[in-house]
Amino acid sequence: MLAAVIACFVIGYIAIIFEHPLKLDKTVPALIMGALAWAAISLGHLEVVDHHHHVASIDEVLLHHIGKVAEILFFLIGAMTIVELIDLHKGFSVITNRIQTTKKSRMLWMIGILAFFLSATLDNLAATIVLVSLLRKLVPNKTERIWFVSLAVIAANAGGAWSPIGDVTTTMLWIAKKVSTQGLIMSLVIPSIVCMAVPFFIASFLPAFKGHISPSSNRDFEKEIEKEGLLSSKTMLLVGVLALVFVPVFKVLTHLPPYVGMMLSLGVVWLVSEYIHPEEDFTEERKQQYSAHHALSRIELSSILFFLGILVAVAALESVAVMGAGGHQVGFLRSLAESLQAAIPNQNLVIVLLGFLSALIDNVPLVAASIGMYTWEMDSPLWHFIAYSAGTGGSMLIIGSAAGVAAMGMEKIDFIWYLKKISWLALVGFLAGAAVFIGLSQFIF
Repeated sequence: MLAAVIACFVIGYIAIIFEHPLKLDKTVPALIMGALAWAAISLGHLEVVDHHHHVASIDEVLLHHIGKVAEILFFLIGAMTIVELIDLHKGFSVITNRIQTTKKSRMLWMIGILAFFLSATLDNLAATIVLVSLLRKLVPNKTERIWFVSLAVIAANAGGAWSPIGDVTTTMLWIAKKVSTQGLIMSLVIPSIVCMAVPFFIASFLPAFKGHISPSSNRDFEKEIEKEGLLSSKTMLLVGVLALVFVPVFKVLTHLPPYVGMMLSLGVVWLVSEYIHPEEDFTEERKQQYSAHHALSRIELSSILFFLGILVAVAALESVAVMGAGGHQVGFLRSLAESLQAAIPNQNLVIVLLGFLSALIDNVPLVAASIGMYTWEMDSPLWHFIAYSAGTGGSMLIIGSAAGVAAMGMEKIDFIWYLKKISWLALVGFLAGAAVFIGLSQFIF
């Protein structure tokens, strides 16, 4: 039945890849493969291991994974609702009005730099959600916009890799005391910049970023803001951004999971939205258009369910028990990591391959397996390299990172299109950053 679990994942993954030829929403195979993978475990009476790699009951293990998945989904829902509330009050027009350029190559770099540092401050998921909303204002033509969104995903993942709160995997390593804030930043900021800058430099010469943005994008944002109320737009933008920035601060202060801080931030933004007046004539009918209820109705729930299916399916692969190299039972994904380590003694090469795997499989269980496998000291260069590879390697496929999944759901980016047009850029950036990291680590240590 182990083969059935793996088959569920592989077939579902293929169906997601070919969603457009099949004319089937990617959420459908994601949900089906997530459910069937666990059904195969249950019907086959396969043993499962918990996050400590101890054999446990399927109910306990599944409940643990659903809890972890729920944390991510609640965080995503909260971030998307805050972004939609800002957008409803024309808050993003305050920023887009200041971006006067219509030259594609110049805007590409502006978006990349913004994504890089916003991701390090918030996290790559929240940063991508904000940037997609901004780009919808700046680049109304979807054919042009998905190029910018896709490059923004590369920049957001690169920016999240050098910050302890920029990506869930760096946060895991930080909480597990494998890396320190200072050590992570000092070791990875330069490789991460290279990882972002190289594909952006190459992309600036591509036909897609030549010339100017379509004339339809030259909307008069200033008039739009004046009509809706400049003060309320600025207020909602300030409150919304501060609320998102507050989430990692709340986590550091309270040591609670990020979704708790997101709950608090969403509550505050919702409260402000209930009383702020975007115009003088503020009737009950107009109030409904600016309410959080309206914002919630604009969220792409299908992308939330897609994320649910993917993570539940990966959890099945992580939990199903197989015999490990040490003669004891471990999760299937950890067994793969151990086999990889035995076959390839070069540690750097193993970690580079981990980056490639993170594009195919969720990087969270891969990093979790690494934490359980290795006993290197805190701030070992190899821990920093794992943070880099797991954080940036996912850019090579659109479903290889939380940022990519969010962008795919919000903009309906085709998997095959991304594979043909963007993956090679992400690959070049990933390898360039990895080469810089290896060179610097050998020089420093």
